[in-house]
Amino acid sequence: MSRRSSFSSGHLEAGIKAVVKRALSEDVGSGDVTTRWTIPAQAQVEGRLLSKEAGVVAGLAVAAQVFLAVDDALSFQGVVPDGKQIMAGDILGYVRGPTRSILTAERTALNFLQRMSGIATLTRCYVNAVAGTKAVILDTRKTAPGLRALDKWAVRLGGGQNHRMGLDDMVLIKDNHIAAAGGITVAVNGVRAHNSQGLPIEVEVKTLEELKEALALNVDRIMLDNMPVEDMRQAVRLAEGKAPLEASGGVNLETVQEIARTGVDYISVGELTHSPRALDISLEFVK
Repeated sequence: MSRRSSFSSGHLEAGIKAVVKRALSEDVGSGDVTTRWTIPAQAQVEGRLLSKEAGVVAGLAVAAQVFLAVDDALSFQGVVPDGKQIMAGDILGYVRGPTRSILTAERTALNFLQRMSGIATLTRCYVNAVAGTKAVILDTRKTAPGLRALDKWAVRLGGGQNHRMGLDDMVLIKDNHIAAAGGITVAVNGVRAHNSQGLPIEVEVKTLEELKEALALNVDRIMLDNMPVEDMRQAVRLAEGKAPLEASGGVNLETVQEIARTGVDYISVGELTHSPRALDISLEFVK
């Protein structure tokens, strides 16, 4: 539904380079003094990225960009593709070249790889939990500031789909918009008076009465915000396919399957990106 969620390769590559540059500037500053003062300049080494636990790998392409940004004399070889299920003990890739450069890049590369793999792994858990239903798992805008493109890419690698990328690629009329505008109908009419781009319109509702009002307006999607499961079932019956329904709020791995079985089309999960647990991945030198 989001126009920017497709992540063109050029847009994503440019975004990765910009994020990597900021991250290295933050970490390295004026130079890695420990490495510079302990490791001979001519030293060479081979390192391997090793997964310490099972999960879904995501971010190897970003880790490669980090190593090459530090030193284009380094070579990086991924062993598994991003998005693959991995097990504890699996080797994910190799990096070879000047020891100093590998040590300087190590933490930044692992930070990206561990976070993205954690997001992809959690997403896959949600996707597996709703298997057999028509529900699609969506992310939200609850991403780490400055890392949205990578966070949302990781969701896709885990099997989920992206909601809007930002505030400018679709309309999502939420409760505060409705309250400030003076109602659902007023808010939707206001959007349509200005929406020359034809951006898709989604409306958040909290009750079945609000759902009926939104359905009458022929919007593109309706979000059921923190509705009890029984109300969601009624909402699906009331909608009769007139508009896709998205469940949101109070979603976790314990509740998502029951929510999916109500017949909703989408389930948005803030947890995917606002509090993922990093996957345990390390860089070890090959002796």
